Amino acid sequence: MDTLAIPLATASDASGADRGFIQVRQARKVYASGDKSVEALSDVSFDVARGEFIAILGPSGCGKSTLLMMCGGLEAATGGTIDIAGSPMTGPRTSIGVMFQDPTLLPWKTVLQNVMFPAHVLGKPDAEYRDRAQQLVDMVGLHGFENKRPHELSGGMRQRVAICRALLNDPDILLMDEPFSALDAITRDEMNEALLDIWRHYGKTALFVTHSIREAVLLADRVLVMTRRPATVVADIRVPFGRPRDISVAETPEFTRLCTELRGMIEHGGGKRDRRPGDGPILQPGRHGGQA
Repeated sequence: MDTLAIPLATASDASGADRGFIQVRQARKVYASGDKSVEALSDVSFDVARGEFIAILGPSGCGKSTLLMMCGGLEAATGGTIDIAGSPMTGPRTSIGVMFQDPTLLPWKTVLQNVMFPAHVLGKPDAEYRDRAQQLVDMVGLHGFENKRPHELSGGMRQRVAICRALLNDPDILLMDEPFSALDAITRDEMNEALLDIWRHYGKTALFVTHSIREAVLLADRVLVMTRRPATVVADIRVPFGRPRDISVAETPEFTRLCTELRGMIEHGGGKRDRRPGDGPILQPGRHGGQA
């Protein structure tokens, strides 16, 4: 099989507006401090179809999290455009749920109260959200822990609560910034399996930042590979493994070869930054691919 490194215009098999549900065009981010400035992102462009799961890989410190926050309206772009469902991104939206590295749970609140916290922030009555909150808690395997507080939970359980909280408002988009990076390997695999189940059940459009190549290939429909700073997208790789998908796919030779190829892109191709604005993603041939 050959790796499908796909051009921007055909980044999804979806049609019409759904193909460009998220559209990022020549996005740029510059941080200024006094008379100095640092360009974190330059000429970043890609599309995400409605319901797609996209993983973002790249060298440490290249701006992956910055890009994610820009897509969520939590960080303003210096240049370029980011559109969600045809509407320009100008600030945070209730239609976007966010998960961070730290679950950021309120220590004095119970599991159910933490899940329902977004409703309180929006001034919504508990009655409108209690049933959904309970359904989410049950979905992630926390039935019976509703009245526990964060200090009584394991790291994986706290991240399950964070997933429920991000999904409470039934967002169209779920943004995840290395949510499992602090977990041990076994718990991380459990959380990956839980996330696969949640994504299959709810079908959210997802952007997932990770340093783990294995995690990216396991979870995603496509993997975006970024360069070092100032970062851009240099490869857009379609993952060839079908859905539904479970963790056993990680034991196959095809999975291992794709991980090896992505590692090479990051180490050798992802570190290069000598392209001109508007070049678009590099189309890199390889040994894997097929239809997702």
